[in-house]
Amino acid sequence: MRALFVGLCTLDVITLVDHVPAPNEKLDARTQTVAAGGPAANAAATFAHLGGEAVLLTAFGGHALAGAIDADLAALGVDVVNLTAESPEPPAVSTILVTAATGDRAVVSTNAASRTSVSPPGDLSALVADADVVLVDAHHPALAVPAVRHARAAGVPAVLDAGSWRPATPNLLPYIDVAVCSADFRPPGASTPAEALAFLCDAGVRWPAVTQGPSPILWPGGEVPVPEVSPVVDTLGAGDVLHGALAHYLAAHVTTRLTPPTFEAALAFAADIAARSCGSFGTRAWMRA
Repeated sequence: MRALFVGLCTLDVITLVDHVPAPNEKLDARTQTVAAGGPAANAAATFAHLGGEAVLLTAFGGHALAGAIDADLAALGVDVVNLTAESPEPPAVSTILVTAATGDRAVVSTNAASRTSVSPPGDLSALVADADVVLVDAHHPALAVPAVRHARAAGVPAVLDAGSWRPATPNLLPYIDVAVCSADFRPPGASTPAEALAFLCDAGVRWPAVTQGPSPILWPGGEVPVPEVSPVVDTLGAGDVLHGALAHYLAAHVTTRLTPPTFEAALAFAADIAARSCGSFGTRAWMRA
């Protein structure tokens, strides 16, 4: 099975701390790790770890720091199409502080998509046609919108990872089959997860869902429980892992069309993998557990 992931790729510097430092405070880290990050990149890594062939279409420059991204994703078996590999610009670097006692994270990053101009590759339609599932995160709309259009034309399921409402979201929704959004996703006129779910249904998304951290996932058929994790070590990237696992389930089990039972099963499978990822530090350690 094969999936195309279209969107953001960053370099994540992840540090485990006892607390977020106060102004002018110097703090010793418990430990630190570096990995490729971003919704599409982490989802692709998860898909590959679960045994699928993952292709990541993105842009993160050709600076020396990009080598760390390439090495991490190559080790996981992700095939990367970096559209700005010839650029000297560095990738976006996200600085992430994870609080040891709770697993909560504080993130400082730049908007890589807003500073990077990209155009779709000439073989985009072929990349889509070769995939069983296409997932977009809306961070590179110049890539995401044509990708989901090609997916609709080719009959390939298109999945939207929507952590928040973005300017490109209205252009994507008409071509999205599955949209799994976070509780922070707030479309116009929506102030609750239930209202966001109703908005997606009204927008024509046949299979929408809204995640709520450790609380049940909402979907039109009801709720899907999220497995309890104790202790929670790190919640960073859990939503990305969920989307990668969801894409894997869809690619492996849905040969014709989704049904309510298969969508609920896909959400339950994805929730289980995402919960597992919260039991270890960083976005890769859970893969080695």
